[in-house]
Amino acid sequence: MLKFLKTRRNRLNAAREIDPVTLPNCQLIKGIERGSEDIDILPNGLAFISSGLKYPGLKSFAPDKPGEIFLMDLNEEKPRAVELRISRGFDLASFNPHGISTYIDKDDTVYLFVVNHPHQKSTVEVFKFVEDDNSLVHLKTIRHDLLISVNDIVAMGPDSFYATNDHYFSDFILMFLEMFLGLTWSNVVYYSPKEVKEVAAGFYSANGINISPDKKYIYVADVLDHKVHVMEKHANWNLTHVKTLQLDTLVDNLSVDPDTGDIWTGCHPNGMKLLYSDPENLPASEVLRIQNILSEKPVVTRVYADDGSVLQGSSVASVHGGKLLIGTVFHRALYCEL
Repeated sequence: MLKFLKTRRNRLNAAREIDPVTLPNCQLIKGIERGSEDIDILPNGLAFISSGLKYPGLKSFAPDKPGEIFLMDLNEEKPRAVELRISRGFDLASFNPHGISTYIDKDDTVYLFVVNHPHQKSTVEVFKFVEDDNSLVHLKTIRHDLLISVNDIVAMGPDSFYATNDHYFSDFILMFLEMFLGLTWSNVVYYSPKEVKEVAAGFYSANGINISPDKKYIYVADVLDHKVHVMEKHANWNLTHVKTLQLDTLVDNLSVDPDTGDIWTGCHPNGMKLLYSDPENLPASEVLRIQNILSEKPVVTRVYADDGSVLQGSSVASVHGGKLLIGTVFHRALYCEL
């Protein structure tokens, strides 16, 4: 039992404290008060933000309110978050958005893929973004037996994607037991209408996922193993392991700068604080920038770190044109000019 408890504390980085790293031009985003778990930015500077995640074992500031998708135009001098209207016929009451990913089709149609947990199940919702009236048109709901406990996705086409399952089980008690025992049963799944298959496995808790600008590599964050895995993508959509980057923090979502290929990630320095969310001992936030991950010596820079007094539980960091958005699991969101 003592060994299990020690392993759990290590997985959660329970003893880690951080020194602050501040940025000079940051402000909290008005209107986002209950999470900004994932962020995806289009090449034209429009940023989608998922908000209102209710996840087993984690805090929620509005447990009875449906989730939302916000939009920010980073081209504006003072960008603001605007809630996107979702088309009729979609069950908004049970909307519980998690990871998101965008895909731009050949005809410039923008698709937004959203991991959803209605009634603590896992689905992937596919929307079409209509910029003229700031709305999302719901196209389809995807369910599959291999999409058990989906955390994040990266879109590969208008109806295909890679997805991470952060647990093998979907039942909360079994999920907790899985984490407590340190089982490496988490995986990555490829989904298309023609084929659905497991393409990578053996993770403690596969979390954020993204793709390199040249589309050759898939990056997977294992939040409980404090690692980012680099996987080579093959023509049949299978993935093979290339290398692993070990970090000293719990790595959540991954964003990729399309210009430089740098990976930006929101992290949890101390996962125990995130789970317990004590007002007297707030969960901290940390943003890392990973440069040249394919090289022998990748450069890892702590761009931002806060003890929770400004931002609690950072889960994502995404950049565009010298601007940085930092999102959180259940708290607020930060806009910074780099």
